[in-house]
Amino acid sequence: NALVNACNQKSSRDPVVAYDDSTVEDAVESLREKGFARVVTGAGSRVAKYGHRLSESLNLGRRELPLLCVLMLRGFQTLGELRGRTERMYEFSDTDEVERVLLSMDQLVTKLPHLPGTKEARYAHLMSGPVEVEAVSGSPIVNQPQRGDRIAALEEEVAELRREIEFIKQKLGDLLG
Repeated sequence: NALVNACNQKSSRDPVVAYDDSTVEDAVESLREKGFARVVTGAGSRVAKYGHRLSESLNLGRRELPLLCVLMLRGFQTLGELRGRTERMYEFSDTDEVERVLLSMDQLVTKLPHLPGTKEARYAHLMSGPVEVEAVSGSPIVNQPQRGDRIAALEEEVAELRREIEFIKQKLGDLLG
C-alpha cells in the first residue's frame, strides 16, 4: 500500500499517475529482474518491503543518483531546476558542477536540443529508451492557444462584457427612471 501511494504521489511527478496494485507489483518485479530493486524484509514480515539498488546496478555515486531520480520523476529539466530539486539529496556548488556530472552520465542522460520559446537547454533521462525530440519540441508551449484563437477569444469576451454593461445600464435606467 505504501509503495502504491508513493508511486501515485501527485506532487513532483511528470506525468501525474494513478497506478493500481497489480501495475505496481508488475513494475517492482520488472525492477527486481533488472537488478534495480530487491526484497529487504525477512521471512516473518507481514508485507514485502523493497529497497532500490539502482546506484549499485548502474554504478552511480552520491552526485549522479539524485540527478537521475529527479529526471525520472519530473521529466525534462534545466540545469538550475536540477540543482534546486536535488538539494536535499546532494548540494551542488553551482550549475557548472551539475552540467559536469550530467556529461559524465552520457549513457543515462541526454541534453535535448534547444527548443524555441525556451531560455535554457533541458536534460532528459534515457532509462526508458531514446527521447523523441518531436514529442518534446511542443511540450513547453503546447497549452498556448494560437494567436488567431486568442484574438477571437478576446473579441468574444469584449462583446460579452459590452452586453453585460448594456444590461446593467438598462436595469439602472428602469430603477432610476
